[in-house]
Amino acid sequence: MLTSTPKGLASGLSDGSEGRLPTVLRQALGIHWDFTISDGRIMVEHVHRGSPYHPPRRSPSWEELLEGLKAGFAAQGVPQDTCLPLRWGRETELTISAVQALDPLLKDGRPLTYRSGFLPQPVVRFTGQRDASGDLRDGFLTSFVNVSRIQQIQGMDEYGEILDGWLSVLSRLGFHARHVSARGKLATWRRGQVAGVTLHFSHLDMPIGDIVLLWNVDNPRLMAVDLGTGLERLAWARTRSDWLDLIFGKSVPLACPRTLDAIRTATLLLAHGIRPAARGAGGITRRVIGSVDPGSARLGVSALVRASYRYWRLFGEPEVPWPAVAVAIEEELGV
Repeated sequence: MLTSTPKGLASGLSDGSEGRLPTVLRQALGIHWDFTISDGRIMVEHVHRGSPYHPPRRSPSWEELLEGLKAGFAAQGVPQDTCLPLRWGRETELTISAVQALDPLLKDGRPLTYRSGFLPQPVVRFTGQRDASGDLRDGFLTSFVNVSRIQQIQGMDEYGEILDGWLSVLSRLGFHARHVSARGKLATWRRGQVAGVTLHFSHLDMPIGDIVLLWNVDNPRLMAVDLGTGLERLAWARTRSDWLDLIFGKSVPLACPRTLDAIRTATLLLAHGIRPAARGAGGITRRVIGSVDPGSARLGVSALVRASYRYWRLFGEPEVPWPAVAVAIEEELGV
């Protein structure tokens, strides 16, 4: 699906107007925010920062958190769009970010996007931080849901408005603006045909996402915003609960964290029809299953697969039923 960009886009950033960013943010956020600008960097903090944070007595379910996000964006006139296919096959074998929906606009210079609006996009990445033993650190997963608001915009002012709108969404989820801050460099970065400015936002001391102003280098009138966070990290920031318990629940005693992460990711891949293969997307599936501890799988992986399958189907109906996913993992492991 392609979405047309509106006509009459305002001028982009070729005139150095990235220097307008502090003004744009001040106008959007208002008097309740402090701005610190030094050495080309900007910090935005609430004037009443420093108050204590009290996590909710009851952690919201994944369904409740997802519905809260959907309702929060809908209240701003931002509908939910369908997920991108997990098999990407362009610059990356798999979808690694919802921002890839903006490729036609930002990379090809065409006034089109694959998706627009609120997008809870399952992704697979191998870039998570790891400890000295090679295990993923708390807050990182190989597969997670990239919660994004992605859309083309007509001018830089919309960037500030979208950040302000995100604070309203967070408020609906139980966060308070006084605990949220944003920081970043004012200078633009460039990767190929795309340039941008990025602000990273945190809840207290925990990084939870970023908001990026993007434009096509050859045609800066083609501008977009990518507001992104991880659903799992957002829940972690909200609850401040144990990371493994939050993600894997009752499955934690059944296997080591590396195996739990691998089966979670393999379930996503296989449920989308990406079977083990020697190369390509299937090669990633084979690599993921290869990190499962065979000892943990000798009695079968169905319980772990079912738990992961229930989670992934919140974001779209899988192509492959869970029993076939479990069989495929066990066959690849030879157990």
